[in-house]
Amino acid sequence: MTSREAEPSIIRVEKLTRVFKKKITALYEIDLSIERGEIFGLVGPDGAGKTTALRLMAAVMTPTAGRVTIAGHDSVKDAEKIRAHVGYMPQKFSLYGDLSVRENLEFYADIFGVHGVERQRRFDQVLSFAHMGHITDRRAGKLSGGMQKKLGLACTLIHRPAVLLLDEPTTGVDPVSRREFWDLLTELHVQGTTIVISTPYMDEAERCNRIGLLFKSRLIECGTPREIKAMVRGQVLELHPDRLEAARAVLEQQPDVLEVQIYGTLLHIFVEDAVVTWPRLRVVLSDNGVTVDNMRVIHPRMEEAFISLIRGRKET
Repeated sequence: MTSREAEPSIIRVEKLTRVFKKKITALYEIDLSIERGEIFGLVGPDGAGKTTALRLMAAVMTPTAGRVTIAGHDSVKDAEKIRAHVGYMPQKFSLYGDLSVRENLEFYADIFGVHGVERQRRFDQVLSFAHMGHITDRRAGKLSGGMQKKLGLACTLIHRPAVLLLDEPTTGVDPVSRREFWDLLTELHVQGTTIVISTPYMDEAERCNRIGLLFKSRLIECGTPREIKAMVRGQVLELHPDRLEAARAVLEQQPDVLEVQIYGTLLHIFVEDAVVTWPRLRVVLSDNGVTVDNMRVIHPRMEEAFISLIRGRKET
């Protein structure tokens, strides 16, 4: 028996479905297992169901059908037990701007029943962890966006949850703050915390152990970043043409071009075999008055894979 078989997944999602009023299906029959200590990323376009999935896992919403279990507890029957195991940070975390950093922590400690000597010890731990011990008297509303995110994480951690559910926690903050926030998540991961995070950033998706790709309420792919990128068909040519739109129009009409994506002044061309296809494409572009300054074969990044897999679903 393997270690994975010996220990059940900490989060199990079975045929999870949520339908809202007016018969809007936010999630449809999602099956998912998340292992203890894993960083699992949920990615997908707006409206794909990421927020709904996290709210169902956090037991703040009930499913229309199917079930969620966390550490063996059912999200409907054992909602209070699940909340003791879970730290949930929604997109708009409810910090109180008129309260200080410390007062916000005290509020969440009260909610989760953290009292006595242990209360101060945990304050010291989360403040040190978030590097906020020097600003405990500052009002939350006066903090930068990045510092507010860190305070939100500190409040979420006050009851030492085994599972963190984070809904796009770095959206709207600067790149330096995003990196600092992920440094904190990495430290939690090393300590054994299970993290489920939704993100619109493909570089963040690369940092997850596994990724679930949601599209139109369904989980369409799930795997490691390497496995997801390997799902992209063919090879990718990166071109720098002097006439971007003209080049795209020509290439999209070629039978041996699988897909064309634009990245700034570059084109990424998906083909079955770069060595065979590129000489012909170069001639076709030249015949149509397009000059290519540079061409190279690249490995698909998460962003290319994401767009390609979504586009493939749209076309089926």
